Amino acid sequence: MLIKRNACIPSSEITDRKVWEQRRDFLRIAALAGVSLAGCAPTESEGGSREPVVHGAPIKGIVKSRYRVEQKPTDYADITTYNNFYEFGIGKSKPARNSRDFVTRPWNIQIEGECEAPGELGMEDILAGFTQEERIYRFRCVEAWSMVIPWVGFPLGDLLKRFKPTSKARYVAFETLYDPKRMPGQKRRVLDWPYREALRMDEAMHPLTLLATGLYGEALPNQNGAPLRLVVPWKYGFKSIKSIVTIRFTEKAPPCTWNQMAPEEYGFYANVNPEVDHPRWSQRYERYIGEGLFGGKHRTLPFNGYAEEVASLYSGMDLTLYI
Repeated sequence: MLIKRNACIPSSEITDRKVWEQRRDFLRIAALAGVSLAGCAPTESEGGSREPVVHGAPIKGIVKSRYRVEQKPTDYADITTYNNFYEFGIGKSKPARNSRDFVTRPWNIQIEGECEAPGELGMEDILAGFTQEERIYRFRCVEAWSMVIPWVGFPLGDLLKRFKPTSKARYVAFETLYDPKRMPGQKRRVLDWPYREALRMDEAMHPLTLLATGLYGEALPNQNGAPLRLVVPWKYGFKSIKSIVTIRFTEKAPPCTWNQMAPEEYGFYANVNPEVDHPRWSQRYERYIGEGLFGGKHRTLPFNGYAEEVASLYSGMDLTLYI
């Protein structure tokens, strides 16, 4: 950390009180999360039994994707009852409990910014013309636990092309719905709502980048980000924003929630690099959900095992600096 020693610090460089308070809240939450995640087992996340498993409607017309891994998928029960979705609570089992009555139809998404054809689309319009694709990804999160999820969705890039981004569009920004009445976790100031994420344009257009509408061949559960969420398999899970209502093309790098809350811990790119330790833990190993407390450690792979497909996107970049 660099400390300025000169007495006259410009006001523009003084941390805003709101940001400071948000970071204080973040550190408190992170400390609690660190304790709850020690066991890396769903039933231990809050000291109680997990929520009942509820299945979604079957999705028809699924086409198998070539982007698959050989690992056995995580159990549906674990995927849908052990979630990070602060809009419905910070405990791992709270999203499944608090999102039961969350209504996702009708659902509109606003497309804006540096594009020739901005506008608003409903989910039915978005899905029109797409063949659903099943893709099994290794889904990683920063807490050193991971899942293998058979997502159902379509390439983000195929949707973005509809809106004809201009040459100024260097980034794609996303926002989650902000509605404290429907998302009770937003009544607490644990994050700067609404949740925001962003990708570089080449990352967004990569065929591995997915807009998910389901998992295990069924409609996406509320707690997993219904009706539409981002999946970027070579990055940490916090990049996979849920319940998207806004997509914006921008010329400059847009703000991202975790990068703003704790920039010293969460970089803009969030690429999986096992050689760079998180300030509070090593990232060289991970645990798989479902293996329990003594399930063993697994070596973390660069870019989450997708280096062959995506490493070229970051050619020439110092990936120990641009985390």
